[in-house]
Amino acid sequence: MQTNFAVHNDTGLIEPAAQCPSPNRDARPDGADPELVIIHGISLPPGRFGGPEIEALFTNTLDFDAHPYFQEISGLEVSAHLLIRRDGSVTQFVPFTERAWHAGESFFRGRQRCNDFSIGIELEGEDETAYDDTQYEVLRDVLQAIFDAYPAISAREVAGHCDVAPGRKVDPGPAFDWLRLYDGLRERR
Repeated sequence: MQTNFAVHNDTGLIEPAAQCPSPNRDARPDGADPELVIIHGISLPPGRFGGPEIEALFTNTLDFDAHPYFQEISGLEVSAHLLIRRDGSVTQFVPFTERAWHAGESFFRGRQRCNDFSIGIELEGEDETAYDDTQYEVLRDVLQAIFDAYPAISAREVAGHCDVAPGRKVDPGPAFDWLRLYDGLRERR
């Protein structure tokens, strides 16, 4: 499933992603451009795929009484820039020009507050379940478009949530094959 993604630097939107604006965002600090991509894994409820719950969480419309797990995350206001579903469909919640609320307390190479300078990509999945082949293909295509739009980002600036919040987060988990991702990325010329 090869898709030609393109980032529009003026709007921070990526095509051809579906748009589902999240209120859980704000302005990046002055001078803070994207310099890092953080890969996350999410399923709601845990281990269940394909439902509307992720979009509902990121748009503050999740019915916290609909599942016992949702009580644990009640009131949470989070978002990501993108969600890549198991079928390869892509939804954008926050333009890359704005700060999404995805990393929480975090640091990368001595810098704190990774939300200020990162792009958050959620993969529909869970730590112990293999991610779908299509997700790797689409993620590589999305990353190439991000690399083209933001020269400060290359494969060396792609990290897991577990890398920027160690001890607090483990996603995208051991089921995510980092070598498979890296082997498919083009080197910047």
